[in-house]
Amino acid sequence: MSAAGPLVLVAALVAGVLAGERLGPAPARGLLVVAAAALLLAVLTPPSCWCTQPPHRWSCAPTLRRRVRAAIAIVAVTLVGAALMQRALDGLVHSPLASLVEARATVTARGTLLEDPGGPPYRAEALLRVDEVTPEGGGPRSAGGRTVLVTADGDSASRLRLLAAGDEVTVVGWLGPLREFDRYLRWKHVVGRLDATALIDFGDAPSMLWRTANATRDLVLAGGTSLPATERALMAGFLLGDTRGIPPAVDDQFENAGLTHLLAVSGANVAFVLSLAAPVLGRLGLRGRLAGGIAILVLFGTMTRWEPSVLRATMMAAAAMVALYLGRPTAGLRILALTAGVLIAADPFLVHSVGFLLSCGASAGILVLAPRFVAVLPGPRWMAEALGVTAAAQIGVAPVLIPVFGSMPVAALPANLLVAPVVGPLTVGGFVAGVAGGVVRPWAPALAGAFQVPIGLLVRWVMLVADFTARIPLTVDARAAWGIVAIGALAAAARRTRMLRTNAPVPAR
Repeated sequence: MSAAGPLVLVAALVAGVLAGERLGPAPARGLLVVAAAALLLAVLTPPSCWCTQPPHRWSCAPTLRRRVRAAIAIVAVTLVGAALMQRALDGLVHSPLASLVEARATVTARGTLLEDPGGPPYRAEALLRVDEVTPEGGGPRSAGGRTVLVTADGDSASRLRLLAAGDEVTVVGWLGPLREFDRYLRWKHVVGRLDATALIDFGDAPSMLWRTANATRDLVLAGGTSLPATERALMAGFLLGDTRGIPPAVDDQFENAGLTHLLAVSGANVAFVLSLAAPVLGRLGLRGRLAGGIAILVLFGTMTRWEPSVLRATMMAAAAMVALYLGRPTAGLRILALTAGVLIAADPFLVHSVGFLLSCGASAGILVLAPRFVAVLPGPRWMAEALGVTAAAQIGVAPVLIPVFGSMPVAALPANLLVAPVVGPLTVGGFVAGVAGGVVRPWAPALAGAFQVPIGLLVRWVMLVADFTARIPLTVDARAAWGIVAIGALAAAARRTRMLRTNAPVPAR
């Protein structure tokens, strides 16, 4: 298959996933068998074929042979996507908790928190992977590791908020189906709701990875305690994607300014973290750099709770590392396609994750359009790069933002241009100041506060930009977007025509 092969296969996988959603829940074993047979056929397609009119025998041309294999592979991947989606939906409907959820049973549930508890004041909620459930008046039974939304009020909420992702808890409450405004959580494999009446036991994460990640996360956040509450909450969002403490008014400003991506960990954060580790990794051998880099990615992903955008960014970085280790560096667009394909195959519900789609869209826009924009934009190189990358990212996310939210703010372009110079120093400096401040804070709180002074200034600049640009009332809806696409296509065609006329040979006299 050509260089565009991975993109075609990802498109086929997504088409299959959407088709599987329409087909509905099912074990889909037969479909998987057919898909596996088609994949095997694509691999084992003979290098030559024969004419159907004997006695003449001839070999197929290589181009035809590749096309046949490609067609079989596309069909096979489409079938795989449909089967995987049907099986994922079947896991929601036929879970070990289904009967208890339907009966709204009172249970004692033991499991592991999948996220840091949040929610409105006086209330806490979090996703809980339930390992064991004991119905009232019955014995313990396996819950199959199914996920529920656990909610708590009053004293139980206060205690639940003290815990972190990875911690083990035991709660008493009653199960029930998701409420209408929580239905989107089914795309996170949530099979029901557990309204907790008591938190009867809890403990630290049994996993060494989770304990290390939580300790490092606490250290980074502890270093910023000298910042004002809003700046401290924004720093948690910038560095770790934790937006629980951001005031709603500030959150609205960032949304209206098109800066919410700064509060979601993505590829830029991963690149900055790896750059911090580069001096240490550079002293290791080739295998040591690969192992150390992947270990840092896993630790950082766990610190940021493996949000969909983090999954995409860390997997792309890991794939690039492996390609370099093997001496086969690969184009970024191919790595993006392979990463998206693997992640969607592992979890078909990602096609409904706005964060994942925005992350993939922004990356695709930057990889495809940014070099072209930078090449044609006038002005200094640094300005052309900043404008080109920003415009490319905004175009990349437009196909997701406009259908989901109805429009995208025009303010996003100037806002991102204004904050672009400080994003790198803010992220790298925030991690360094956070760790250093967290270490020295117990015995030198004034020094820890001094570390945060330049970071606070950078945060305030981002807040100022968000506040100013959020007041720009213009937005781009679907109709305006199509108009911009048409104008861009006409401009590109006119530019190509001028180039052809300029390069046309002059006839001899």
